[in-house]
Amino acid sequence: MFDIVGKRPVYFAISAVLLAGSIIVLLVLGLNPGIDFSSGSITTLNFEQAVDPTEAEEALSGLGFSSRIDEWQGDLVIHTIQLTTEEKTSIREGLEEKFGPAEEMGFESVDPVIAEETAGTAGIAVAVSAVGILLYLTWAFRRMPRPLHYGTCAVIALMHDVAIVLGVFSLLGGIFGWEINLMFITGILAVIGYSVNNTVVVFDRIRENLQRGVSPNFEVVVNSSLVETMSRSLNTSLTTLAVVLALVLFVGVSIQNFAVVLLIGVIAGTYSSLFVAPQLLAVWHKGKWRGFVQGPTLTTR
Repeated sequence: MFDIVGKRPVYFAISAVLLAGSIIVLLVLGLNPGIDFSSGSITTLNFEQAVDPTEAEEALSGLGFSSRIDEWQGDLVIHTIQLTTEEKTSIREGLEEKFGPAEEMGFESVDPVIAEETAGTAGIAVAVSAVGILLYLTWAFRRMPRPLHYGTCAVIALMHDVAIVLGVFSLLGGIFGWEINLMFITGILAVIGYSVNNTVVVFDRIRENLQRGVSPNFEVVVNSSLVETMSRSLNTSLTTLAVVLALVLFVGVSIQNFAVVLLIGVIAGTYSSLFVAPQLLAVWHKGKWRGFVQGPTLTTR
């Protein structure tokens, strides 16, 4: 049998490095709030000819508009303060005069009051999700010894995934200017659900093996459960990644954040469901926290 649990110091070290890196990046670079959280307008235009974003910014500056322009799959994504209908028309006509005909692919506008309410609601949604998962898993495993451990370990694992997603997105924001928006929050909630789903599969197998009396050694039970569910978890994640990768490559800027968050989250969630949550459960069960840095010796006796 593969000794997965015995290598937990390695898994904890990898997680510690990833979390430390994410925290450092977040502290240094922070997150770039999009218009959903900071107000403003985003206009997406597709020109018949290729247009350099820097030249477009200079053209808008000459029209009296301060902007930041990104390029996504041939479209120009124009970030400005909140625009009126007349101002949006003025921007489009001014750019068409310089660069030729353009087709409007999308327009979003959010005022400051709605942006502030959206930010508060998003934070509440993530917090309520975590608390709800903790309570549900504690109830679902209520017939097991220490049911609170299962819920708590699952929540720790999903927070681990969210922290990594935030760190990577902060890095992308610092390098490419990516912003967080409602699609980003939707992706975070989807990652939470995916992470918990994979973790519950492992925890269910642990429960089954405990009821079957596979071994009196809890770490052996956890290890056996991981070996039995490993292929299922990896196969599910690979098929999910194939779909998410297609979204990242072929779908437009409107769901860019959602697709990229899912891509990062599925990878992090698969790792945490196999190598973080069950390992925490094994350590907490014995109450020997030196297990974070000292691997167990698995015996069936």
